[in-house]
Parts: sequence; structure tokens; C-alpha cells
Amino acid sequence: MNAVLLYPGDVALAQWRAVYRGAAVRLDPACAERVAEGAAAVARILAKGAPVYGINTGFGKLASVRIGDDDLAALQRNIALSHAAGVGAPSPVPVMRLMMALKLASLAQGASGVRAETVALLEAMLARGLTPVIPSQGSVGASGDLAPLAHMATTMIGVGEIIIRGARLPAAEALRQAGLSPVELGPKEGLALLNGTQFSTAHALAGLFEAELLFRSALVTGALSTEAARGSDTPFDQRIHELRRHRGQIEVAAALRALMAGSAIRASHLEGDARVQDPYCLRCQPQVMGAALDLLRQAATTLAIEANGVSDNPLIFPETNEALSGGNFHAEPVAFAADMIALAICEIGSIAERRIAMLVDPVLSGLPAFLTPRPGLNSGFMIPQVTAAALVSENKQRAYPASVDSIPTSANQEDHVSMAAHGARRLLAMAGNAMAVIGIEWLAAAQGVDFHAPLASSAPLEAARTRLRAEVPTLTDDRHFHPDLEQAMTLIRDGALVASADGLLPGVA
Repeated sequence: MNAVLLYPGDVALAQWRAVYRGAAVRLDPACAERVAEGAAAVARILAKGAPVYGINTGFGKLASVRIGDDDLAALQRNIALSHAAGVGAPSPVPVMRLMMALKLASLAQGASGVRAETVALLEAMLARGLTPVIPSQGSVGASGDLAPLAHMATTMIGVGEIIIRGARLPAAEALRQAGLSPVELGPKEGLALLNGTQFSTAHALAGLFEAELLFRSALVTGALSTEAARGSDTPFDQRIHELRRHRGQIEVAAALRALMAGSAIRASHLEGDARVQDPYCLRCQPQVMGAALDLLRQAATTLAIEANGVSDNPLIFPETNEALSGGNFHAEPVAFAADMIALAICEIGSIAERRIAMLVDPVLSGLPAFLTPRPGLNSGFMIPQVTAAALVSENKQRAYPASVDSIPTSANQEDHVSMAAHGARRLLAMAGNAMAVIGIEWLAAAQGVDFHAPLASSAPLEAARTRLRAEVPTLTDDRHFHPDLEQAMTLIRDGALVASADGLLPGVA
């Protein structure tokens, strides 16, 4: 995988996706001038002698406390140490690497007032595979992701823990092994490192990227389920969707038509089929999945903007030697985006579970009960459908909007917060649940199509079935089901299902 060259303020979502998937990161060298200008401006602002929030004052409710020049270094060290108060399991390494890259791109825009050596250390940590151990809980999404980012900042001063080559080491030792030295934070630097939305944004982006894979995989399994149930492709007719005009709906319908084109199974019941209309889980796929696609794209637009922005406080403007206090750290846009992604994930899994339930019901599908040749002696897909139902209900509970919640902090100085971190953190687990549902659907739909032999489906859907059958044979008599499901999920996560329909599926970002 090629290294990603970050041009701060102009980084594409595809590049952030590559970082999340493990690509190395390099910073555009041209950023050095902007960083130097920002640091020099902090020095000029300090020389004026006036109180400036975060540079020579306390923080939050303590902003009115003036800090003497001799204590400015201690002030920045103290904010990192005191704010590193997160709890819970460590955040995933890929997400934390993405968080570090987001922070690097933000600092490199020169509006945070940090020095070149601080930016260089963060870049070097990314380049040499040092990832701070960051507890997953403790941020309310304003004033920024303080606790998680403070845990990152403490490792840069040699405190806390770092993961390097799979081992969890004291930060100072990990830095030493990598040939790096801790930095002594200068004025404003501690606050610049731990103020911002990068923890929430990294989790939201990770959720978006997994939701994109989920969405595209579900289009393939949805088409395969339609074939298994000998459903109609008439609801996917282009004319229907152009009348409603939603872009996502139009694109999903086109994808479903392309996926089913040339199917002998579909041709076999074009005429003489007594059924007038299919259940909604088949017929309304363009409307449901199209709406999910539109929602994911809207979230992607928000997150692309956020990822390229500067979200700490105060912000430094070298041209006027001003430090302006504002509220860019408030992660409401990220919270809304995360809520949208959660809703889309939930609905993608929900309609897929309904297709599974339809396939195992002989009255609705016309297939053997629970997709087994000898129902009664064998239970077939009875309990996999129950598992899918359990996962969908769990996602429904998690999909409640986080952005509508708030709780005052910092002695009511910070009286409205976004809860973006919680809203974003849930997304990976939700996507994992929904991918398991799609894995079950892939197994069930392939099993259903097997019953139609010697009739074959379309070329892309046969490719999807063949890819699965290379790892998981047709279910005849009952066997240990868990390995089949694990194998299907692994193939989905690796992109094998989407690859079977290469070029036919719309993208999110």
C-alpha cells in the first residue's frame, strides 16, 4: 500500500480510508512554513503581556486564573497529565492511527501555534508504528475530545503507554526503542494537542468506511436473495425510480438490475408466475438501500470537511498576531454524521434480516423449510435467522441518536456538549453486527439458489455463490454452523463478496 502524502486542508476521504487500512503517512514538507509562522505568533502574543486563554491562563472554568511566565511549560505539561483521565478498553489501533493523522494534518495548518519539533514527533510516531494506548471512554465531544487526546499527548512527553510492534510498553521506553525523544511542551502546545475533534472524527470515519463495505456487500446478498426466492426484477425498472428522483434510489435500482441481468432463474418465471408482488424486503430494496446510500453520502460530506478543518481553541492568526477563542472544538457536526451512519447501518441490517426470515419460510419463499433438504431431522437455517434477529435488535438499541443528549461539564462553563465520541464509537460494533447478518444472508441466499439447479443465476451472482462455495459447501445435513458463518464474515471483511460484483456497485465516498 502506497504511503499517503497529507496536504492539510485538502485530504480526500480515499486517503483517510487508506490510513485507516494501514497506509503509511507523510506530511507535505511545505507545511513547515505555516507551522513556524504559528509558533512565532505565539511568542509575539506572549510578549504583549496580556492574558490569552490557554497560553498564559488556566483552562475551562479556570480561564480567569493568570499563569506566570515561569510556569508556562508546567501549565502545558499539567493539562496533558490531568486531562488523561479516560477509562475503558483501549481504542483500536487502526482508529488511533487515523486519529493521529487527523491531528497531524490539523496542527500542520499553522493555526494551533505548535512548534515544528512537536509536529515532527507526531509524524515520526506514525511513521515508526508507535500508537498511544488510549482508553475508549471519557469524551463528551466538547471541549473537544479532551481525555482521549490527552492520553496521546502524554505519550509524547514520555508518560503513559504505547503499542509498538504489537507490544504494549511504557511510553518513554517505546520512544527510546524507536530512536525518538519525548518533547517538552511549549506555550499553547499541550492545549493544542488535546483540544479538537480528532478522536470522534476518526471513529466516525472508521464507521463510515465499514458502513460502505457493508452497504455494497448487502446489495449483492439482496440480489442473491431475490434470485433464491424467485423474486421479480420489475420493481427495479429504471422508470419507477426516475419518477421519484432520489439519486441513491436510482443508483441502487441500477445496481440490482445489473446484478440480476442474464439470470436463467429470473427468465424461468417471467411468465405464469401466480405471485403479483414480492414482499417489501425484496421489492423495496432500492427505496431502503437508496435512502441509506444518500444518508451515508451526506455523512461522508460532513466528515470530509471536518477531517480537513482545524478544531482546537484558541486559534492563532499570525498575520494579525491574534489568538481568537471560539468553539470549533464542539463536535456537533460529527455527532450528527455519526447518528446518520448508525441509522443507515441499522436499516441495512434490518431489511437483510427480513430477507433471511423470508427465505427460511416455505410459505413465502417456496423453498424447503429452513433451507434444508430434510426439515425436521435437520434444523438448517433456523437458528442463524434467530442470530440475525438478535443482532438487528441490538443495533436498533444502539441506533438511538447520541447527538440529542447533553450534560454540563466544567462547573457549567461547558454547558452543552455533543456526545460525538459515544455516537462514533458505537459504529464499528454496529457495522460488525450488520456484517454478521449479511454473512448469514449470503449463506442462506446461496443455499436457496442451490435448490434451483440446474438453473443458474447471473454471472456476478454466480461468481458470489462460487466464491462462497469455495470455502463453504452446500448444507445438506446439519453440521457445526459457526465455522460457516465465520468464513462468510471473513470473506465479506476481506472484500471478496464485493469483488464478485466489481464495477456494478455504487460507492459512498
